[in-house]
Amino acid sequence: MTKSVNEREIVLAVLLEVTENGQFSHIILRDVLSKYQYLEKRERAFITRVTEGTLEHMIEIDYILDQFSKVKVNKMKPVIRGILRSAVYQLKYMDSVPDRAVCNEAVKLAVRKGFSGLRGYVNGVLRSVIRGLDSVQYPKEKIEELSVRYSCPKWILDLWGKTYDTEVIGKMLDDFQQEKPVIIRCCLNRGTPGELKERLEAEGVTVVPHPYLSYAFQISGYDHLSELAAFQEGLFTVQDISSMLVAEIASPEAGARVIDVCAAPGGKALHVAEKLLLANGKMADGNTNGNANGNGTRDIFGHVEARDLTETKVELIRENIERTGLTNISAVCRDASVPDQESVESADLVIADLPCSGLGVIGKKPDLKYKASPDGIESLVRLQRKILSCAQSYVKPGGTLVYSTCTINPAENMDNVHWFLEQYPEFSQDDIHERLCPELRGSVIEEGCIQLLPGVHKSDGFFIARLVKRHGGDQEL
Repeated sequence: MTKSVNEREIVLAVLLEVTENGQFSHIILRDVLSKYQYLEKRERAFITRVTEGTLEHMIEIDYILDQFSKVKVNKMKPVIRGILRSAVYQLKYMDSVPDRAVCNEAVKLAVRKGFSGLRGYVNGVLRSVIRGLDSVQYPKEKIEELSVRYSCPKWILDLWGKTYDTEVIGKMLDDFQQEKPVIIRCCLNRGTPGELKERLEAEGVTVVPHPYLSYAFQISGYDHLSELAAFQEGLFTVQDISSMLVAEIASPEAGARVIDVCAAPGGKALHVAEKLLLANGKMADGNTNGNANGNGTRDIFGHVEARDLTETKVELIRENIERTGLTNISAVCRDASVPDQESVESADLVIADLPCSGLGVIGKKPDLKYKASPDGIESLVRLQRKILSCAQSYVKPGGTLVYSTCTINPAENMDNVHWFLEQYPEFSQDDIHERLCPELRGSVIEEGCIQLLPGVHKSDGFFIARLVKRHGGDQEL
Protein backbone atom coordinates (compact mmCIF):
# COMPACT_ATOMS: atom_id res chain seq x y z
CA MET A 1 0.00 0.00 0.00
CA THR A 2 1.44 3.38 -1.04
CA LYS A 3 1.69 6.04 1.66
CA SER A 4 -0.48 9.09 1.01
CA VAL A 5 2.17 11.35 2.55
CA ASN A 6 5.88 11.16 1.80
CA GLU A 7 8.15 12.60 4.49
CA ARG A 8 10.89 13.54 2.01
CA GLU A 9 8.40 15.40 -0.14
CA ILE A 10 7.30 17.37 2.92
CA VAL A 11 10.94 18.15 3.70
CA LEU A 12 11.47 19.39 0.13
CA ALA A 13 8.41 21.63 0.34
CA VAL A 14 9.66 23.23 3.56
CA LEU A 15 13.17 23.71 2.17
CA LEU A 16 11.82 25.42 -0.94
CA GLU A 17 9.64 27.75 1.14
CA VAL A 18 12.68 28.77 3.18
CA THR A 19 15.44 28.90 0.55
CA GLU A 20 13.45 30.10 -2.46
CA ASN A 21 10.56 32.06 -0.96
CA GLY A 22 12.27 33.59 2.07
CA GLN A 23 10.01 32.06 4.73
CA PHE A 24 11.27 31.46 8.27
CA SER A 25 12.05 27.81 8.89
CA HIS A 26 10.75 27.60 12.45
CA ILE A 27 7.37 29.02 11.43
CA ILE A 28 6.95 26.87 8.31
CA LEU A 29 8.11 23.73 10.11
CA ARG A 30 5.77 24.40 13.03
CA ASP A 31 2.82 24.82 10.68
CA VAL A 32 3.72 21.67 8.74
CA LEU A 33 4.06 19.55 11.87
CA SER A 34 0.72 20.85 13.06
CA LYS A 35 -0.88 19.96 9.70
CA TYR A 36 0.60 16.45 9.77
CA GLN A 37 0.36 15.83 13.50
CA TYR A 38 -1.41 12.53 12.74
CA LEU A 39 1.89 11.12 11.48
CA GLU A 40 3.80 8.83 13.79
CA LYS A 41 6.32 10.45 16.13
CA ARG A 42 9.15 8.76 14.20
CA GLU A 43 7.97 10.28 10.91
CA ARG A 44 7.59 13.75 12.36
CA ALA A 45 11.04 13.45 13.94
CA PHE A 46 12.49 12.55 10.52
CA ILE A 47 10.88 15.59 8.89
CA THR A 48 12.18 17.86 11.64
CA ARG A 49 15.71 16.49 11.66
CA VAL A 50 16.24 16.46 7.90
CA THR A 51 14.73 19.92 7.43
CA GLU A 52 16.64 21.56 10.28
CA GLY A 53 19.82 19.61 9.54
CA THR A 54 19.85 20.49 5.85
CA LEU A 55 19.43 24.18 6.62
CA GLU A 56 21.95 24.07 9.45
CA HIS A 57 24.65 22.43 7.29
CA MET A 58 23.73 24.04 3.95
CA ILE A 59 27.04 25.79 3.21
CA GLU A 60 28.93 22.55 3.86
CA ILE A 61 26.44 20.55 1.80
CA ASP A 62 26.77 22.97 -1.12
CA TYR A 63 30.57 22.79 -0.81
CA ILE A 64 30.39 18.99 -1.06
CA LEU A 65 27.94 19.01 -3.98
CA ASP A 66 30.10 21.45 -5.93
CA GLN A 67 32.95 18.93 -5.78
CA PHE A 68 30.88 16.11 -7.30
CA SER A 69 28.48 17.86 -9.67
CA LYS A 70 29.37 19.43 -13.01
CA VAL A 71 26.42 21.78 -12.48
CA LYS A 72 27.23 24.04 -9.54
CA VAL A 73 24.64 24.35 -6.80
CA ASN A 74 23.71 27.94 -7.61
CA LYS A 75 22.93 26.89 -11.22
CA MET A 76 20.69 23.92 -10.32
CA LYS A 77 16.93 23.95 -10.65
CA PRO A 78 15.47 24.76 -7.19
CA VAL A 79 13.66 21.40 -6.83
CA ILE A 80 16.74 19.39 -7.78
CA ARG A 81 18.88 21.55 -5.52
CA GLY A 82 16.53 20.90 -2.60
CA ILE A 83 16.42 17.16 -3.25
CA LEU A 84 20.22 16.88 -3.46
CA ARG A 85 20.80 19.03 -0.40
CA SER A 86 18.53 16.96 1.82
CA ALA A 87 20.00 13.74 0.42
CA VAL A 88 23.59 14.79 1.14
CA TYR A 89 22.58 15.72 4.68
CA GLN A 90 21.21 12.20 5.17
CA LEU A 91 24.33 10.62 3.67
CA LYS A 92 26.70 12.57 5.90
CA TYR A 93 24.79 12.91 9.16
CA MET A 94 22.20 10.10 9.37
CA ASP A 95 23.84 6.69 9.65
CA SER A 96 20.45 5.14 10.40
CA VAL A 97 19.39 5.70 6.79
CA PRO A 98 21.15 3.34 4.30
CA ASP A 99 23.00 5.11 1.48
CA ARG A 100 21.13 3.07 -1.13
CA ALA A 101 17.78 4.15 0.32
CA VAL A 102 18.80 7.82 0.31
CA CYS A 103 19.80 7.61 -3.34
CA ASN A 104 16.73 5.67 -4.46
CA GLU A 105 14.29 7.93 -2.60
CA ALA A 106 15.92 11.05 -4.06
CA VAL A 107 15.54 9.68 -7.58
CA LYS A 108 11.90 8.75 -6.94
CA LEU A 109 11.20 12.22 -5.58
CA ALA A 110 12.77 13.89 -8.63
CA VAL A 111 10.51 11.80 -10.89
CA ARG A 112 7.45 12.52 -8.76
CA LYS A 113 8.14 16.27 -8.99
CA GLY A 114 8.25 16.11 -12.79
CA PHE A 115 12.00 15.80 -13.40
CA SER A 116 12.20 12.25 -14.75
CA GLY A 117 14.73 13.46 -17.32
CA LEU A 118 17.15 14.27 -14.50
CA ARG A 119 16.83 10.98 -12.64
CA GLY A 120 20.20 9.83 -14.01
CA TYR A 121 21.85 13.08 -12.97
CA VAL A 122 20.48 12.87 -9.41
CA ASN A 123 21.52 9.22 -9.15
CA GLY A 124 24.99 9.89 -10.54
CA VAL A 125 25.76 12.86 -8.29
CA LEU A 126 24.65 11.06 -5.13
CA ARG A 127 26.58 7.91 -5.98
CA SER A 128 29.69 10.06 -6.54
CA VAL A 129 29.09 11.70 -3.16
CA ILE A 130 28.78 8.28 -1.50
CA ARG A 131 32.09 7.14 -2.98
CA GLY A 132 34.01 10.33 -2.20
CA LEU A 133 32.40 11.75 0.94
CA ASP A 134 35.16 10.65 3.31
CA SER A 135 37.89 12.20 1.14
CA VAL A 136 36.42 15.69 0.81
CA GLN A 137 39.12 18.32 1.36
CA TYR A 138 38.14 21.38 3.40
CA PRO A 139 39.72 24.83 3.03
CA LYS A 140 43.14 25.28 4.64
CA GLU A 141 42.61 28.80 5.97
CA LYS A 142 41.10 28.58 9.48
CA ILE A 143 38.17 30.98 9.15
CA GLU A 144 37.23 29.59 5.74
CA GLU A 145 37.41 26.07 7.16
CA LEU A 146 35.14 27.04 10.08
CA SER A 147 32.77 28.71 7.64
CA VAL A 148 32.41 25.51 5.60
CA ARG A 149 32.48 22.95 8.43
CA TYR A 150 29.92 24.83 10.50
CA SER A 151 27.99 26.37 7.58
CA CYS A 152 28.32 29.91 8.83
CA PRO A 153 28.80 32.78 6.33
CA LYS A 154 32.37 34.03 6.43
CA TRP A 155 31.36 37.66 6.94
CA ILE A 156 29.71 36.70 10.24
CA LEU A 157 32.90 34.97 11.40
CA ASP A 158 34.93 38.01 10.39
CA LEU A 159 32.51 40.15 12.40
CA TRP A 160 32.90 37.98 15.49
CA GLY A 161 36.65 37.83 14.95
CA LYS A 162 36.89 41.53 15.80
CA THR A 163 35.75 40.74 19.35
CA TYR A 164 36.34 37.04 20.04
CA ASP A 165 39.27 34.70 19.45
CA THR A 166 39.05 31.60 17.27
CA GLU A 167 38.59 29.30 20.26
CA VAL A 168 35.48 31.14 21.46
CA ILE A 169 34.10 31.33 17.91
CA GLY A 170 34.65 27.58 17.57
CA LYS A 171 32.75 26.93 20.80
CA MET A 172 29.83 29.01 19.61
CA LEU A 173 29.72 27.31 16.22
CA ASP A 174 29.90 23.87 17.78
CA ASP A 175 27.11 24.70 20.22
CA PHE A 176 24.88 25.96 17.41
CA GLN A 177 24.98 22.48 15.88
CA GLN A 178 24.14 20.61 19.09
CA GLU A 179 20.59 19.43 19.72
CA LYS A 180 18.92 22.04 21.89
CA PRO A 181 16.91 21.02 24.94
CA VAL A 182 13.53 22.65 25.48
CA ILE A 183 13.77 25.12 28.37
CA ILE A 184 10.70 25.96 30.41
CA ARG A 185 9.89 28.44 33.15
CA CYS A 186 7.69 27.41 36.04
CA CYS A 187 4.80 29.87 36.40
CA LEU A 188 5.15 30.65 40.09
CA ASN A 189 1.67 32.15 40.22
CA ARG A 190 0.38 28.63 39.55
CA GLY A 191 2.66 26.50 41.71
CA THR A 192 6.17 25.74 42.91
CA PRO A 193 9.02 24.32 40.83
CA GLY A 194 8.87 21.12 42.86
CA GLU A 195 5.17 20.68 42.16
CA LEU A 196 5.69 21.29 38.45
CA LYS A 197 8.52 18.76 38.32
CA GLU A 198 6.31 16.12 39.93
CA ARG A 199 3.43 16.85 37.55
CA LEU A 200 5.62 16.62 34.46
CA GLU A 201 7.33 13.44 35.59
CA ALA A 202 3.90 11.93 36.25
CA GLU A 203 3.16 12.63 32.56
CA GLY A 204 6.33 10.75 31.56
CA VAL A 205 8.47 13.83 30.90
CA THR A 206 12.17 13.89 31.76
CA VAL A 207 12.84 17.02 33.83
CA VAL A 208 16.33 18.41 34.58
CA PRO A 209 16.86 21.59 36.66
CA HIS A 210 18.71 24.42 34.91
CA PRO A 211 21.82 25.58 36.82
CA TYR A 212 21.11 29.32 36.46
CA LEU A 213 17.58 29.65 37.89
CA SER A 214 15.68 27.51 40.40
CA TYR A 215 12.41 27.78 38.50
CA ALA A 216 13.83 26.78 35.09
CA PHE A 217 13.96 23.24 33.72
CA GLN A 218 15.15 21.34 30.65
CA ILE A 219 12.52 18.87 29.47
CA SER A 220 12.49 15.97 27.03
CA GLY A 221 10.76 12.66 26.40
CA TYR A 222 7.32 13.98 25.43
CA ASP A 223 5.44 13.89 22.13
CA HIS A 224 3.21 16.96 21.71
CA LEU A 225 4.03 19.74 24.17
CA SER A 226 0.58 21.25 23.78
CA GLU A 227 -1.02 18.00 24.88
CA LEU A 228 0.71 18.00 28.28
CA ALA A 229 -1.85 18.75 30.98
CA ALA A 230 0.69 20.87 32.84
CA PHE A 231 1.06 23.08 29.76
CA GLN A 232 -2.69 23.35 29.17
CA GLU A 233 -3.16 24.40 32.79
CA GLY A 234 -0.58 27.17 32.42
CA LEU A 235 1.85 25.68 34.93
CA PHE A 236 4.83 26.49 32.72
CA THR A 237 5.82 28.38 29.60
CA VAL A 238 8.55 27.65 27.06
CA GLN A 239 11.26 30.27 27.41
CA ASP A 240 15.04 30.21 27.07
CA ILE A 241 17.06 30.92 30.18
CA SER A 242 18.56 34.04 28.58
CA SER A 243 15.08 35.48 28.12
CA MET A 244 14.25 34.73 31.77
CA LEU A 245 17.31 36.69 32.84
CA VAL A 246 15.72 39.85 31.42
CA ALA A 247 13.11 39.78 34.20
CA GLU A 248 15.76 38.89 36.76
CA ILE A 249 17.85 41.89 35.77
CA ALA A 250 14.75 44.11 35.55
CA SER A 251 13.69 43.14 39.12
CA PRO A 252 10.42 45.12 39.13
CA GLU A 253 9.31 46.55 42.45
CA ALA A 254 5.82 46.00 43.88
CA GLY A 255 3.20 48.23 42.27
CA ALA A 256 5.40 49.19 39.31
CA ARG A 257 3.97 50.28 35.98
CA VAL A 258 5.81 48.47 33.19
CA ILE A 259 5.81 48.92 29.42
CA ASP A 260 7.25 46.20 27.17
CA VAL A 261 7.56 47.92 23.80
CA CYS A 262 8.20 44.81 21.63
CA ALA A 263 6.62 42.05 23.67
CA ALA A 264 5.40 39.24 21.37
CA PRO A 265 5.00 36.38 22.07
CA GLY A 266 4.94 37.74 25.61
CA GLY A 267 7.36 35.60 27.61
CA LYS A 268 9.31 38.44 29.19
CA ALA A 269 6.22 40.57 29.84
CA LEU A 270 4.43 37.65 31.51
CA HIS A 271 7.51 36.90 33.59
CA VAL A 272 7.69 40.51 34.78
CA ALA A 273 3.95 40.49 35.56
CA GLU A 274 4.45 37.36 37.64
CA LYS A 275 7.34 39.00 39.47
CA LEU A 276 5.14 41.98 40.28
CA LEU A 277 2.70 39.65 42.01
CA LEU A 278 5.49 37.95 43.91
CA ALA A 279 7.00 41.30 44.86
CA ASN A 280 3.66 42.13 46.45
CA GLY A 281 3.74 38.87 48.41
CA LYS A 282 0.86 37.37 46.44
CA MET A 283 1.36 33.77 45.40
CA ALA A 284 -1.63 33.73 43.10
CA ASP A 285 -3.75 30.72 42.21
CA GLY A 286 -4.95 32.13 38.91
CA ASN A 287 -7.73 34.20 40.46
CA THR A 288 -5.77 37.33 41.31
CA ASN A 289 -7.34 40.72 40.77
CA GLY A 290 -4.32 42.51 39.42
CA ASN A 291 -6.13 43.96 36.44
CA ALA A 292 -7.22 47.56 36.19
CA ASN A 293 -10.85 47.46 37.29
CA GLY A 294 -11.31 50.84 38.89
CA ASN A 295 -10.77 49.75 42.48
CA GLY A 296 -7.08 50.42 42.75
CA THR A 297 -5.86 46.84 42.30
CA ARG A 298 -3.57 47.91 39.44
CA ASP A 299 -1.66 50.08 41.91
CA ILE A 300 -1.44 47.19 44.37
CA PHE A 301 -0.22 44.53 41.96
CA GLY A 302 1.44 46.74 39.38
CA HIS A 303 0.66 46.42 35.72
CA VAL A 304 2.46 45.41 32.52
CA GLU A 305 1.42 46.83 29.17
CA ALA A 306 2.72 44.42 26.53
CA ARG A 307 2.92 46.13 23.14
CA ASP A 308 3.69 44.95 19.64
CA LEU A 309 3.37 46.07 16.06
CA THR A 310 0.56 43.93 14.63
CA GLU A 311 -2.76 42.55 15.82
CA THR A 312 -1.52 39.05 14.99
CA LYS A 313 1.36 39.41 17.43
CA VAL A 314 -0.83 41.07 20.05
CA GLU A 315 -3.35 38.23 19.81
CA LEU A 316 -0.52 35.78 20.47
CA ILE A 317 0.35 37.71 23.63
CA ARG A 318 -3.31 37.63 24.70
CA GLU A 319 -3.46 33.86 24.21
CA ASN A 320 -0.45 33.41 26.49
CA ILE A 321 -1.92 35.80 29.06
CA GLU A 322 -5.11 33.73 29.15
CA ARG A 323 -3.26 30.43 29.45
CA THR A 324 -1.06 31.57 32.33
CA GLY A 325 -3.88 33.24 34.22
CA LEU A 326 -2.10 36.50 34.96
CA THR A 327 -4.44 39.48 35.15
CA ASN A 328 -2.07 42.34 35.91
CA ILE A 329 -1.04 42.48 32.25
CA SER A 330 -2.70 43.70 29.05
CA ALA A 331 -1.73 43.55 25.37
CA VAL A 332 -1.85 46.62 23.12
CA CYS A 333 -1.13 47.12 19.41
CA ARG A 334 1.38 49.96 19.03
CA ASP A 335 4.40 50.76 16.86
CA ALA A 336 7.47 50.99 19.11
CA SER A 337 9.26 53.27 16.64
CA VAL A 338 6.56 55.97 16.86
CA PRO A 339 6.65 58.25 19.94
CA ASP A 340 3.71 57.84 22.33
CA GLN A 341 3.20 61.17 24.07
CA GLU A 342 0.69 59.74 26.52
CA SER A 343 3.34 57.40 27.93
CA VAL A 344 6.07 60.00 28.55
CA GLU A 345 7.59 59.48 32.02
CA SER A 346 4.75 57.13 32.95
CA ALA A 347 6.65 53.86 33.49
CA ASP A 348 8.79 52.67 36.39
CA LEU A 349 10.25 50.03 34.09
CA VAL A 350 10.51 49.82 30.30
CA ILE A 351 11.52 46.57 28.60
CA ALA A 352 13.04 47.01 25.14
CA ASP A 353 13.78 43.58 23.68
CA LEU A 354 14.27 44.81 20.17
CA PRO A 355 14.29 43.37 16.63
CA CYS A 356 17.83 42.25 15.84
CA SER A 357 19.92 40.09 13.54
CA GLY A 358 19.28 37.01 15.70
CA LEU A 359 22.87 35.80 15.44
CA GLY A 360 22.65 34.40 18.97
CA VAL A 361 19.86 31.95 18.14
CA ILE A 362 20.96 30.53 14.79
CA GLY A 363 21.23 27.13 16.46
CA LYS A 364 17.43 27.18 16.74
CA LYS A 365 16.72 29.24 13.62
CA PRO A 366 19.51 28.27 11.20
CA ASP A 367 18.10 30.19 8.23
CA LEU A 368 18.75 33.47 10.05
CA LYS A 369 22.45 33.25 9.24
CA TYR A 370 21.61 33.16 5.53
CA LYS A 371 19.07 35.99 5.72
CA ALA A 372 21.38 38.34 7.64
CA SER A 373 23.63 40.80 5.81
CA PRO A 374 25.93 43.70 6.75
CA ASP A 375 23.49 46.17 5.17
CA GLY A 376 20.62 44.54 7.01
CA ILE A 377 22.42 44.91 10.32
CA GLU A 378 23.06 48.60 9.66
CA SER A 379 19.33 49.06 9.06
CA LEU A 380 18.55 47.17 12.27
CA VAL A 381 20.90 49.38 14.29
CA ARG A 382 19.10 52.45 12.99
CA LEU A 383 15.75 50.90 13.93
CA GLN A 384 17.01 49.90 17.38
CA ARG A 385 18.22 53.42 18.07
CA LYS A 386 14.94 54.88 16.86
CA ILE A 387 12.98 52.62 19.21
CA LEU A 388 15.34 53.26 22.12
CA SER A 389 14.87 57.00 21.59
CA CYS A 390 11.12 56.51 21.97
CA ALA A 391 11.37 54.02 24.84
CA GLN A 392 13.64 56.17 27.01
CA SER A 393 11.05 58.93 27.14
CA TYR A 394 8.57 56.61 28.85
CA VAL A 395 10.86 56.04 31.84
CA LYS A 396 10.07 58.02 34.99
CA PRO A 397 12.93 59.80 36.78
CA GLY A 398 14.44 57.10 38.95
CA GLY A 399 13.03 54.41 36.67
CA THR A 400 14.74 51.67 34.67
CA LEU A 401 15.18 50.77 31.01
CA VAL A 402 16.23 47.20 30.21
CA TYR A 403 17.57 46.77 26.68
CA SER A 404 18.08 43.29 25.22
CA THR A 405 18.72 41.47 21.95
CA CYS A 406 19.24 37.85 20.91
CA THR A 407 22.37 38.58 18.93
CA ILE A 408 26.16 38.42 19.19
CA ASN A 409 27.09 41.64 17.49
CA PRO A 410 28.68 44.57 19.33
CA ALA A 411 27.11 47.07 16.91
CA GLU A 412 23.66 46.03 18.11
CA ASN A 413 24.69 45.61 21.73
CA MET A 414 27.47 47.53 23.53
CA ASP A 415 27.81 50.04 20.71
CA ASN A 416 24.13 50.86 21.08
CA VAL A 417 24.50 51.20 24.85
CA HIS A 418 27.43 53.63 24.44
CA TRP A 419 25.50 55.61 21.81
CA PHE A 420 22.44 55.70 24.07
CA LEU A 421 24.37 56.99 27.09
CA GLU A 422 25.92 59.74 24.97
CA GLN A 423 22.52 60.78 23.62
CA TYR A 424 20.72 60.54 26.96
CA PRO A 425 23.21 61.40 29.71
CA GLU A 426 20.45 61.31 32.33
CA PHE A 427 20.76 57.51 32.08
CA SER A 428 23.60 55.39 33.42
CA GLN A 429 24.42 51.70 33.71
CA ASP A 430 23.23 50.04 36.91
CA ASP A 431 25.22 47.26 38.57
CA ILE A 432 23.67 43.86 37.77
CA HIS A 433 26.12 41.54 39.56
CA GLU A 434 23.80 40.74 42.47
CA ARG A 435 20.86 40.17 40.13
CA LEU A 436 22.64 37.21 38.54
CA CYS A 437 23.59 33.75 39.75
CA PRO A 438 27.26 33.35 40.81
CA GLU A 439 28.09 31.45 37.59
CA LEU A 440 27.28 34.51 35.48
CA ARG A 441 28.70 37.36 37.53
CA GLY A 442 32.12 37.04 35.95
CA SER A 443 30.60 37.73 32.53
CA VAL A 444 29.21 41.17 33.42
CA ILE A 445 30.47 43.98 31.17
CA GLU A 446 30.91 47.53 32.49
CA GLU A 447 28.73 46.74 35.55
CA GLY A 448 25.37 47.01 33.81
CA CYS A 449 25.57 44.67 30.80
CA ILE A 450 26.04 41.00 30.03
CA GLN A 451 26.74 39.22 26.74
CA LEU A 452 25.78 35.55 26.87
CA LEU A 453 27.52 33.27 24.38
CA PRO A 454 26.35 29.79 23.30
CA GLY A 455 28.99 27.20 24.10
CA VAL A 456 30.46 29.50 26.74
CA HIS A 457 27.26 29.92 28.73
CA LYS A 458 24.36 27.48 29.07
CA SER A 459 22.02 29.66 27.04
CA ASP A 460 21.32 31.23 23.69
CA GLY A 461 23.45 34.12 22.53
CA PHE A 462 21.85 37.10 24.25
CA PHE A 463 22.64 40.63 25.40
CA ILE A 464 21.05 42.52 28.32
CA ALA A 465 21.71 46.02 29.66
CA ARG A 466 20.15 47.68 32.72
CA LEU A 467 20.03 51.48 32.48
CA VAL A 468 18.60 53.76 35.16
CA LYS A 469 17.34 57.31 34.79
CA ARG A 470 18.47 59.80 37.40
CA HIS A 471 15.95 61.71 39.48
CA GLY A 472 15.51 65.31 38.39
CA GLY A 473 17.63 66.71 41.19
CA ASP A 474 20.42 64.16 40.95
CA GLN A 475 23.77 65.30 39.61
CA GLU A 476 26.00 63.17 37.40
CA LEU A 477 29.18 62.21 39.23
